[in-house]
Amino acid sequence: MALETSLEKPAPVRTIANAVAGWIDRLGVVWVEGQVAQVNRRPGVGTVFLTLRDSVADISVPVTCSRVLFDGLQPPLVEGASVVIQAKPSYYANRGTFSLYARDIRMVGLGELLARLEQRRQLLAAEGLFAQERKRRLPFLPGRIGLVTAPRSAAEKDVVENATRRWPGVVFETVYAAMQGPRSALEVIEALERLDSRDGADRVDVIVIARGGGSVEDLLPFSDEGLIRAVAKARTPVVSAIGHEPDQPLLDLVADVRASTPTDAAKLIVPDVAAEATGVSHARDRLRRALVAQVAREQAVLDSLRSRPVLADPRTLLDRRHDELTGLCARMRRTLGHRLDRAADDIAHHRARARALSPLATLQRGYAVLQDDAGHVVTSAAGVTAGAAMSVRVADGRIHVTTDRTELLEETDDD
Repeated sequence: MALETSLEKPAPVRTIANAVAGWIDRLGVVWVEGQVAQVNRRPGVGTVFLTLRDSVADISVPVTCSRVLFDGLQPPLVEGASVVIQAKPSYYANRGTFSLYARDIRMVGLGELLARLEQRRQLLAAEGLFAQERKRRLPFLPGRIGLVTAPRSAAEKDVVENATRRWPGVVFETVYAAMQGPRSALEVIEALERLDSRDGADRVDVIVIARGGGSVEDLLPFSDEGLIRAVAKARTPVVSAIGHEPDQPLLDLVADVRASTPTDAAKLIVPDVAAEATGVSHARDRLRRALVAQVAREQAVLDSLRSRPVLADPRTLLDRRHDELTGLCARMRRTLGHRLDRAADDIAHHRARARALSPLATLQRGYAVLQDDAGHVVTSAAGVTAGAAMSVRVADGRIHVTTDRTELLEETDDD
């Protein structure tokens, strides 16, 4: 039943604490699944204190169990182990703390663990987190590489040394995190988000998560659902270099690129400077050969064109055209001469006919023109009186005369 409290009648702390303890006690025995985050065995104490962590959310609860139960577990219970606990929830009113009292602890076997991982893989795959179209290509030559690994680990050495050997100018930004244990997934998520959030000159072009191989239990943090979702949400391409070739945690499926080993990751993130130099040299040789072949083909075409008569001696065409022009000019001159000669003959004929019709020609034959002193031509003797001054027009001049007398002639049929 709910406590009846009010501003005027508040309940004391002990009442509330005892009520909470009663409500929790009514929950009964429950089965709880989680990961052992911490084990605390105090000398001389018959109780072992554990911390049980949720595998997805950042939630943990204290667990207590008897030393007899703890020591009887086979294999021994260690931090990071996945377990299923039968426990009785309890609330200690004096300290105001909640805990679980374990009555039975069962280790999650490898087969069951793999089945749970497979179920988780199927659920995440159904959400599309492993889809190929979500994966991004790595940059050809990253300017800065983010590395998430354990401090002073062999994985860090493999990635850095091999990448530096392949490309001496590579720059690493390393963020250390626990690669094993109950806090591994949380620390890896924090390191990933720290590198992914950088901008400007500190921005990384690719993030590598690397660690050496291990057992299935050792690699469990890299199948953590929270880590998988953090990698899927990252804006920077992520390379998974977890374990060896047979190992494949769920991180390999969500990462943009999966490397079989940390050494393989170094080969994937940076090119080999020697191989690139060799490739450039070969490309340069191919380009040079292609250019030489192209020039040779064009030179052959030019030689073929130059070998033709018209290009071998361009004056041949000019000489041929010159001869044609010379012949045409000669024909033109002959044709023009013939036309001029015919025109001259026509002019001579017209001139002869004109001269034949000219009065001067008549005068040259002995005829003369008689004009009076006024310049009028005298055509009849009837109008001329004796003593009149006259002029006679002959072929080469005039003769001035005076008439003595006139005589009229009779007209005949022969006139």
